[in-house]
Amino acid sequence: MGVPKRRVSRARQGDRRAHHALTLPQLEDCPHCHQKKRAHRACPNCGFYAGRPVLELKPPKEESSPQA
Repeated sequence: MGVPKRRVSRARQGDRRAHHALTLPQLEDCPHCHQKKRAHRACPNCGFYAGRPVLELKPPKEESSPQA
């Protein structure tokens, strides 16, 4: 079983973790509806990709008031 022979120093540990940072997804404007969307993906707002509809989106549910 692999067991470390020596303790890893903080500097070496930090060097290893230097590439673990999270980045925010890059967003661009949808050419059809001008909402922000991820690159190379269909727009979640209008369902268009590359100038044509590829997703069939459901209409938003209307909230009904609770009846007693």
